Amino acid sequence: MASPSSAAACLPAGVWKVCAVALCGALLAQLDTTIVNVSLSTLASDLHASLATIQWVTSAYLLALALVLPLNGWLSRILGRKRFYMTCVTMFTISSMLCGMAPSLPWLVFFRVLQGLGGGGMQPSEQAILVDTFPPHKRAMGMAIYGVAVVVAPIVGPTLGGFITDNYSWRWVFFINIPVGILSLLLTSRMIED
Repeated sequence: MASPSSAAACLPAGVWKVCAVALCGALLAQLDTTIVNVSLSTLASDLHASLATIQWVTSAYLLALALVLPLNGWLSRILGRKRFYMTCVTMFTISSMLCGMAPSLPWLVFFRVLQGLGGGGMQPSEQAILVDTFPPHKRAMGMAIYGVAVVVAPIVGPTLGGFITDNYSWRWVFFINIPVGILSLLLTSRMIED
């Protein structure tokens, strides 16, 4: 019986590249479920909002994310999986930039809804990409790697969000998504096929 390291080594490099692309997007969408939470009091102060109303910054993202999840399969069939995924990453990245530039709470909540719609579209698409990429007997390994990213990102989010808010500004909690989103788009356009 082959050891786990030799089993992983027998996969083509292209499989690992596609896995890296999917994990890049997974980290983006999952990180944003928690990275903003520690910045809420700073956001409330800067945007002159109460702590009760500032909670909409988090809730809007999660509600929009949940709204788009059931539509994923249908939208992927209409647009094609790669095009749909790239649209979601683009929407997520642009709305992240807009969140960082938001002048008021209503605008920030609106941009978080757009960000959640993009993030919700990314997650099932990434899983489908991994299922198509890994051979059937290695799919469990692909899903396990994806699962690690999905679990680690929300854990790292509050620490990273606190560090960014304390040392820079709450706006950078959103701006940090821009280079990762651009990298994800470039890699997806080169390595993912429908």
